[in-house]
Amino acid sequence: MVVGPINQLRGLLLPIVAGLVLGGFNAWVLAATGVTVVALLVGGFVAWQTTRYEVGEDRLEIRRGLVRRSQRTIPLERVRGVDVTSTLLHRLLGVAVVRIEAASGAVGAGEDGKLDAVETAEADRLRRVLLHRKAVLTGEGPESRPDPSEERTETDPHGVEPAGGDGTVTHFTMPHSWYLYGALSLGYLLTPFVVLATLFGMVQQTAGELATDYLVDWVTASDRGFLTVLAAVLVGVLVLLMPVFAVISYSLTHWGFTLKERDGSLVAERGLFTRRSVTLEKRRIRGYELLDNPLERTRGAVRLRAIVTGLGDAANRAVLLPTGRRARVEQVVDRALALFRGVLRRHPRAALYRRLTRSVGPFVLVLVVSLAMEVTWLAWVSAFLGVLGIPLGVDRYRSLGHGYDGERVSVRSGSLRRQQATVERSAVIGWRWTQTLFQRRSGLADLQVTVGAGLGGYTAQDASLAASVAFAGRVTPEMVRPFLIDPSSEGGTAERDAVRPPSRS
Repeated sequence: MVVGPINQLRGLLLPIVAGLVLGGFNAWVLAATGVTVVALLVGGFVAWQTTRYEVGEDRLEIRRGLVRRSQRTIPLERVRGVDVTSTLLHRLLGVAVVRIEAASGAVGAGEDGKLDAVETAEADRLRRVLLHRKAVLTGEGPESRPDPSEERTETDPHGVEPAGGDGTVTHFTMPHSWYLYGALSLGYLLTPFVVLATLFGMVQQTAGELATDYLVDWVTASDRGFLTVLAAVLVGVLVLLMPVFAVISYSLTHWGFTLKERDGSLVAERGLFTRRSVTLEKRRIRGYELLDNPLERTRGAVRLRAIVTGLGDAANRAVLLPTGRRARVEQVVDRALALFRGVLRRHPRAALYRRLTRSVGPFVLVLVVSLAMEVTWLAWVSAFLGVLGIPLGVDRYRSLGHGYDGERVSVRSGSLRRQQATVERSAVIGWRWTQTLFQRRSGLADLQVTVGAGLGGYTAQDASLAASVAFAGRVTPEMVRPFLIDPSSEGGTAERDAVRPPSRS
C-alpha cells in the first residue's frame, strides 16, 4: 500500500510541482493535487487487496485486479531466471521485488511475472522454491532434496536456512580498491555530462519557455569575454570531476558486489541504494566474455560477463564480475566456471594492413583533397587524426585472435571495446564464413562461431581462410569434415586427414 503509490507519485511529481508553482497555489490546484494523492492511496490499497500469488506443483499463478482482472500462469518448467531487486524504499520497508523470467516459445521473447513487494525473506524463499521445482520437473536436479517450500522451523516461519547451512559457496566479494576502477570506464566518465543533461531536461519540463527566454536574455546581455572564460572554466571543472563522478556512480551501482553459488546457480548481488540479485543457472551458462577498453588495459583490468541461453537484458543481468584485476577475475572464472587455457593464434599480416587502411585511409583521403583545395586547417587536422589512427590500427590487429584448448573455443577482437568470448565446444552449433571482395584477394575471411547463447555468434575477424577451415575442422570434425573435398583423390569426393578449404560452388 506504500510502495505502489510512491512509485506512481514519482512520475507525477514534476507535473504536480509545476502545476502548484505556475498555478500560484490556488484552491483549485491544491484540490486537484489532493484528489490525485488520495486516488493513488486508494489505488495502492485496491492493488494490495486484489493481488494474490500461488506456487503450485508445476506452475506459478498470479492474480490481480478489481475491475479489470488478470490471471497469469507460468509453467515452472519454463522458468529461466528469478531475480530479486530492492530499491532504497523497499529496503526501508523490508520488502523486495521478485521478477520471474520464463520462456514463451518465441525467439527473444519472454513472459515475465512480477511480485512487488513481498517480504525480503519470502522473496529469497520464492526464488529457491521456483528454481528447485523447475529443476525437479525438468529432471535437472536431485528429487530427493527437500523442497524449500516445506522447510519450516519454529524460529523461521519462512523456511530460510541459516547462514552457512544451505551449501552456499562465495566465489567473490568485492575489495574496496576495486571501486577506483570506475575512473577507467568510459561510460561512467561521462556521468557529469549525463547529470547536466538531466538537470537541463528537468528545468525544461518545469519552466519551459520561461527558462529559455531568461537564459537567452542573460547571454545576450553579458560580455562575450566573460562568457568565454565562464564556458572554459565550466568545461574544465566538468573534466576534473569526470573521474570523481565516475567512481561515485560506479560505487553506487556495484557496491558490495558478491558472486555466490548455491543450488546449481550463480547468484550475483550488487548495489547500494538499489540492491539487485540475479540468479543464473550454471547449466545455461555456455561460456563467458572478458571485456575491456584502452584505459582498463593500462591497469590490466577486465570485466566478466556470462554467455547464457535465453537471457533477456543480457547486458545487465549477465554481469558476473565488475572491472578488476585480470588475474583475480581469471581465478574466479576457474573456480566458478572453467578457464580457457589455450593460446590465441595471431591473424595473418594482411589483417594488419586492412586495419591500418581503415583507421588511416579516410584521413589520408581527406588530407589529399584538402591540400588540393588549399584548405590548410583541414589538412593539419586530417594529418593529425591520420597519425593517431596508426596506433589504433596496430592495437586492433594485436587484439585479433582465436584458439581452442580441447574443450573451449575462444575468439577475441576490438580495441576501444575489446571482447574475448569463450564458449564450450558443446555449445557450438555451426560455423559461418564471410568474405568480401578485398578479403578474397588477401585469402582472409571472417569466421563466426555460432552458438545458441549470448549474442548467437562470435566472429574471428580477418582470419586466414585455409587456417580457419582447419580450425573449425579440429573443433567439430563431425560437423565440418563432411563438407570438405580432396580434389586430388579418386572421384573427387574422398576426405583427407588434412583439412582443406572448401571449394567454391
